[in-house]
Amino acid sequence: MVFSSQIFIFAFLPLFLGAYYLAPKRWRSLLILLASYVFYGWWKVEYLSVVLGISLISYIAANRALAAPTASARSWAVRIGVGLDLAVLGYFKYSYFLQDNMNSALSMLGVDPSPAVQIVLPIGISFLTFQSISYILDVARKDAPPARNLVDFLAFSALFPQLIAGPVLRYKDLSDQFSERTHSLALFAKGIRRFVIGLAMKLLIADTVSPMVDRMFALSSPTFAEAWLGALAYAIQLLFDFAGYSAMAIGLGLMIGFRFVENFDAPYTAKSVTEFWRRWHISLSNWLRDYLYVPLGGNRDGALRTYRNLMLTMVLGGLWHGANWTFVLWGAWHGLFLSIERLLGSKHRGAVWPRHTGWLISMTVVVIGWVMFRASSVEQALIMYAGMSGQTGFWISAETIYFNQPIEFAALLLGAGIAIYGPRIRQVRLPALAAVTPTMLLLVCTVVMQARTHSPFLYFQF
Repeated sequence: MVFSSQIFIFAFLPLFLGAYYLAPKRWRSLLILLASYVFYGWWKVEYLSVVLGISLISYIAANRALAAPTASARSWAVRIGVGLDLAVLGYFKYSYFLQDNMNSALSMLGVDPSPAVQIVLPIGISFLTFQSISYILDVARKDAPPARNLVDFLAFSALFPQLIAGPVLRYKDLSDQFSERTHSLALFAKGIRRFVIGLAMKLLIADTVSPMVDRMFALSSPTFAEAWLGALAYAIQLLFDFAGYSAMAIGLGLMIGFRFVENFDAPYTAKSVTEFWRRWHISLSNWLRDYLYVPLGGNRDGALRTYRNLMLTMVLGGLWHGANWTFVLWGAWHGLFLSIERLLGSKHRGAVWPRHTGWLISMTVVVIGWVMFRASSVEQALIMYAGMSGQTGFWISAETIYFNQPIEFAALLLGAGIAIYGPRIRQVRLPALAAVTPTMLLLVCTVVMQARTHSPFLYFQF
């Protein structure tokens, strides 16, 4: 089940909200838990055991760490809890990758390897693992209170608005909200508005641009214009797909009184790569900073170790997205430019590139990186890079113009305009339009949902 489906919008969500507001306050966490398990189990009910298993491991480990009589016992409770969480993630997400690479190495040595076994990846396991690890560490450090009870923690772990694609939540940010949160008609209406805007971002922009992206990345020899068209289209598709999901998650949270962290802040207006990562997938950026970059040493031990820590953080952040060398290289690409900007002084001033070229340089770096992120293999990325550098011609072919529909170009231009000029557009206050827009968008989205086939969110794969 996905947010952008009729069964969710017109069946699951109304039934859940009706039951939620009719239920006594003391039963609402249990209701959220049950609804979240139904939502997740709609995909594969057998994988609910993975969600429950990681949640129980983290809950028990955090409690044992908190109650530990010595620092050594607390440390072991944390290590075992985090280790088990990572082991589950590693089995499902990286075992095939490791087997496949090991088989390639054995083949080069003349050894006939056994075929690697493909394992179905549970949706949202990466987000769940990161949230669970942060809970163990925060409780062990006494930076966060432990959950009041097991039901509250299980409801937090499986919270359906954000379980399968973020934002990455920390229990310490929601602990007070599980015990006491505000419900009002104004907050509920705000939640509906955020949800509908996110739905429109996904259906009207991301999904409309998606066929163009697929066609451009499938070309065997894209020209300069075709390769850059594909790269820019993917940049818009990914932003509106993922930011749209985050907006829907935040909106759903508001409908039941939760206030989630914002996950995007006009990232394509950034004038440096450093600023881009303060605006893109903010919850993940903050998680990597607090639980990986800082523990590695951050910027405390000199310039060289700072650059090393930036590279390690981004490479591991890339690998978190998927078991493929493309993600490792994408992470290294961003780590390299974060290090370059740190060398140029990004720690001490906002702009590190020349005043009038900072945005263009930064967005070029980001878009080039997105090609590796989107490509199914390093080889496919290199084909796109060859096109982007003009090695296979410059002009767009007649076939590309024919097969890419006008509505796809229109959605691309609209998405680019919103991505770049959105903050300025939001400053214009039109109360009448603000009241009408969600209703109109929902009607349009409903028509689109009926006309199109199922389209999962891109970040489900991560």
